[in-house]
Amino acid sequence: MDQCHSSFSAGATINELCHFRDKDKVKIDVVLESGGRVAGVEVKAAATVTSDDFKGLRKLQDAVKERFAAGVVLYDGGSVVPFGSNLYAVPISCLWQTN
Repeated sequence: MDQCHSSFSAGATINELCHFRDKDKVKIDVVLESGGRVAGVEVKAAATVTSDDFKGLRKLQDAVKERFAAGVVLYDGGSVVPFGSNLYAVPISCLWQTN
């Protein structure tokens, strides 16, 4: 993964926080790595999500294989929607829910 911006201290849960962009300009807004597992997060300002919104997350999933924990597209919708193995569209409002 390229363009990692910071590493957290050894006591932190997340070891690396990065973003990813390849030569074809496929990108992922946030890539998290912890304990050898990798997850990706995309943030969209739209109320709907399509399979194309997962292009970068699928590329990450293919690159890291069994280390891939999950890929999430945060969006302005109202439902959690699965988009394949360990890939989900999740309403951004879920970030503020406590239950």
